[in-house]
Amino acid sequence: MPYKDLREFLRRIEKEGELARIREEVSPILEITEITDRVCKMPKGGKALLFERVKGYSIPVLTNMLGSEKRVKLALGYENLEDIGWKLYKLLRPEIPHTFLDKLKKLPELKKLNDALPKVVKDGPIREVVRREKIDVLEFPILQCWPEDGGRYITFGQVITKDPESGIRNVGLYRVQVLSPTELALHWQIHKDGNHHYWKAKRLKKKLEVAIAIGGDPVLSYVASAPLPPEVDEYLFAGLIREEGVELIKGITVDLEYPAHAEIVIEGYVDPEEPLVDEGPFGDHTGFYTPVDKYPKMHITAILHRRDPIYVATIVGKPPQEDKYIGWATERIFLPLIKFNLPEVVDYHLPAEGCFHNFCFVSIKKRYPGHAFKVAYALLGLGLMSLTKHVVVFDEDINVHDFGEVLWAWGNNVDPSRDVQILKGPIDVLDHSTNEVGFGGKMIIDATTKWKEEGYTRQWPKVIEMSEEVKKRIDAIWDKLNL
Repeated sequence: MPYKDLREFLRRIEKEGELARIREEVSPILEITEITDRVCKMPKGGKALLFERVKGYSIPVLTNMLGSEKRVKLALGYENLEDIGWKLYKLLRPEIPHTFLDKLKKLPELKKLNDALPKVVKDGPIREVVRREKIDVLEFPILQCWPEDGGRYITFGQVITKDPESGIRNVGLYRVQVLSPTELALHWQIHKDGNHHYWKAKRLKKKLEVAIAIGGDPVLSYVASAPLPPEVDEYLFAGLIREEGVELIKGITVDLEYPAHAEIVIEGYVDPEEPLVDEGPFGDHTGFYTPVDKYPKMHITAILHRRDPIYVATIVGKPPQEDKYIGWATERIFLPLIKFNLPEVVDYHLPAEGCFHNFCFVSIKKRYPGHAFKVAYALLGLGLMSLTKHVVVFDEDINVHDFGEVLWAWGNNVDPSRDVQILKGPIDVLDHSTNEVGFGGKMIIDATTKWKEEGYTRQWPKVIEMSEEVKKRIDAIWDKLNL
């Protein structure tokens, strides 16, 4: 059964020994970050942290909510996250029934999809407190995470907009800087759907309504980060995961819907006719500060919250952080879609140490000369995979999640003069290594076994393996060796 709200999830993870309550008074300025950063770097990601005494506030702060494989699985409700990917595949690639019998067989799938649709309700806990006057977003313990940050940042908000032309909803996970009690700066990067909506609104000379939801079922926080195609509503995706539609409620001052069981919602708008504002610096998931740049300003028109809200934040910085496990979930969930487009792919890995976009290790069933390059080119054409900087392709027997195996095969199988291609293309705007923001070099490395058709003129050596006969003999006496 899905979680009704954040509190239900907290009760579950506390029962599982995955929640630590911090009763010492700590400041939202830097101190919560320092504690969370130390915990995130513990083996397996440490516990979720509920700071019950935040200096200057009566509202508790939750961090590291999804910062372990166990909590991600508990939040999403699946032991094997690839099962979610196959559900998404069925949504994006529905089979067309050709006969009446086929249509009847499709009815259970259609019912599941109908059950997953968001449901608009008339009332919900989010409306327990509604404020349209004397608005001050700093009534919440919004964190300043790092010493040189440009201010306080909302880091785990579900930023909701609608396409000004199609009306399709987008829910994105974008950092939001507090400029004043009633104004925010939205970090809508050029490759993200929020930015696309902004530029459409600017072209149409329309204000763009925005809602920022914090909390609710943890699935909602996850789907805001998922790299879904623009035509897929994130809350529909959440319904597919939950196998039950998300309850949404209409905004008070905006024509948007948001989770009825959220902890906090901030309503407002962006006026594209206004000049962009300075946003940053911000200590980001790359482990470096991103510099000041120009982004849209949001005007707050209303704030809603539960009577006793819990403020949810995530900390980013030098990996590993909570996003290691959020990124791991995305990697596993989207593997089925990659396999559908590229059946030769066995597995792939986007290591957190590479900030997810710096490296993609992929193993394939190689069938013809140049196959590794074909797969790499295809991956660089898939959604946000287009921002990947280094793609390294391995044979199917290499475990791409094992850095030892990866470096062994990479080091032994690659002749840089033959097996490396340098390309140019779009790059994550947070990447500081390129001369231009969002555009730079890429590297494809073929670390597979080389064939003579690929120009290899020698005899490729065999990998050292013990014979199965000897292995079995040693297996039979292993326990007697007391090793």
